[in-house]
Amino acid sequence: MSHVAVTREAARLTLALARPEKKNALTNAMYTALHEALEAAAEDAAVGVVVLTGAPGVFTAGNDLGDFMANPPSGENSPVFRLLRALVNFPKPIVAAVDGPAVGIGTTALLHCDFVVATPTTRFQMPFVKLGLVPEGGSSLLLPQLAGLQRASEHLLLGEPFDATEAKAMGLVNRIVPADELLTTANHFADAFAARPREAIRLAKALLRDRQRAELLETLGKEGAVFVERLSSPEAHAAFAAFFAKK
Repeated sequence: MSHVAVTREAARLTLALARPEKKNALTNAMYTALHEALEAAAEDAAVGVVVLTGAPGVFTAGNDLGDFMANPPSGENSPVFRLLRALVNFPKPIVAAVDGPAVGIGTTALLHCDFVVATPTTRFQMPFVKLGLVPEGGSSLLLPQLAGLQRASEHLLLGEPFDATEAKAMGLVNRIVPADELLTTANHFADAFAARPREAIRLAKALLRDRQRAELLETLGKEGAVFVERLSSPEAHAAFAAFFAKK
């Protein structure tokens, strides 16, 4: 079971993380399911927009560390890195609907979305350094561009949680709405994207994103290589051991 629910209504394809009992912690199987769904949606002329969401009260707690340590990424063809490249290369609009914790890739993936709706109780966090690791998802390139070097340094080096108001001020979030309006609002904007002329939307997104795509893919490669190296470091081993001991 992939724990990713894929549904379509008209031109809107929804990818919903569906493992709420584990706070939607992401496994390799979930990364693969998301990657394959995005690849298929990119080629499907009937799909005009993708909505990425979680369950009520929880977007994702980030990596499932048990699965992660049992099957760690080992190179660019690992499921998590394939998903990240699919996000970078996706030619159609992606709208994210985020509620509750959005940890690690739950935050960095939003940098590749075109519109993000969050609730007042959403909490974002990129705790990579706290785990003895390094930023991923192109965040070392995209977050300073979005939020400025000082604020990006705060969030990537200290890794403390921050709320939706700060995320909106940084430019990471477009709208903050009550939880009971989250999907309605996200779907409204998704349908607006899908209603625009398809080729014009594709070309406009390409103009917005393509100029830095090569640099971003290069950054993904560099981040991934250091990330994999750090997984075997004493610092990471100590941080992961402390995490599992606390659990």
